[in-house]
Amino acid sequence: MTQHGHSHRHYGESMLSVEEALERILDSLHVLEPEERPLLEALGQVLAEDAVSEYDIPPLDNSAMDGYAVRAVDVIGASTDSPVTLEVVGSVAAGELPRDKVTTGTAVRIMTGAPVPEGADAVVPFEDTDELERRGPSGDLNEIGIRYEVKQGADVRPAGQDVKKGELVLAKGTVLRPSEIGVLASLGSDKVKVIRRPVVAILATGNELMEPGEEYEPGKIYNSNNFTIAAGVLRYGGVPKLLGVARDNLESMNSKLREGLDSDILITSAGVSKGDYDMVKDVLAQHGKIDFWSVRMRPAKPLAFGVLNAPNGKKVPHIGLPGNPVSAVVAFEQFGRAAIRKMMGKPNLGMPTVEAILDEPIHNTDNRRVFARAVVTKLRGEYHAKLTGDQGSNLLTSMARANAFAICPEDVPRKDAGEVVVVQMLDWPEEVF
Repeated sequence: MTQHGHSHRHYGESMLSVEEALERILDSLHVLEPEERPLLEALGQVLAEDAVSEYDIPPLDNSAMDGYAVRAVDVIGASTDSPVTLEVVGSVAAGELPRDKVTTGTAVRIMTGAPVPEGADAVVPFEDTDELERRGPSGDLNEIGIRYEVKQGADVRPAGQDVKKGELVLAKGTVLRPSEIGVLASLGSDKVKVIRRPVVAILATGNELMEPGEEYEPGKIYNSNNFTIAAGVLRYGGVPKLLGVARDNLESMNSKLREGLDSDILITSAGVSKGDYDMVKDVLAQHGKIDFWSVRMRPAKPLAFGVLNAPNGKKVPHIGLPGNPVSAVVAFEQFGRAAIRKMMGKPNLGMPTVEAILDEPIHNTDNRRVFARAVVTKLRGEYHAKLTGDQGSNLLTSMARANAFAICPEDVPRKDAGEVVVVQMLDWPEEVF
């Protein structure tokens, strides 16, 4: 056991709270630089500059209905018993500019979205006219009977009603959802400047691991952690870079770590708890400064965090997750998710939470914050949380059945059935709404 490895091991420190561990990780991370992306590929990314409109939207007053553009003053007193007859001097469709003006006693047939002709100040929907009775075999109408009077501005959408020229439409820092993508398209943009997605290198360690697709060998287990973490990285907006498995020897560990040093952050699993091979810790310590923590949480007590030195002088943050599959997921959701969101410039780093009534107790045996896998459903307007069975940290299927973590605080020995707890939602299945 080398002195070099020891110098970076802080086993003596007391347990960190979840918040302290998260704060230390987030303090070492920064928001990444902007990049220009095709509009659709920027979904879920954060706008890196203000979006300002170069023109009014809509650009011209336009019709909200199919009907007739008129002067409101011309149809005062119109009724079904005594319609006002106007001369039809033309028509205008969406995407055209009007060729005809509306003057006293005239109207222009107009389609929804078409610009309102000069002189007109209202639109009469065609169902408020006698168009159907008048329309003969020829199809042309020279006159139209208006059966209802309208007020000035009726069924006219004013120019600039949605967006005015020079207006700030979307502020820097806005997360782009489908609606924002549509707004940017309405401004004529096909590209957009956004905070780039972090490239997340993902590495599992251990001699016992086989890759999915390889033939099963007795005594070995398939490497699920890389896939769970990579899927989480994708889900939260990062770009996963799968490095496979580092074996428990110096050459393998060093070469895999070097592969990860051109990423924005490295996430490893296994090799971080106190009983693990010292070699993993020694190799990490040679590449930078790594702290090994005990976090007051169950599962996922052991956690490593540090900064590795890339050959080009870049500092690459590293999160070392525990090896147990459920512990790895819990730690990734608490720390990896927030790290990715911070690097993307997202405004809210925490998981969405609601309060739910427990349907069965959560036991807390050792003063750690318990993240119990649970299924949250809605019953008579209230959220209920039911645990997913055996909570062993090696049982990945207990995660697959869960849509939430039900939390028992550190200093509470037990949460009973019927008590209200905070739950972190992993997703919002339709049956929960």
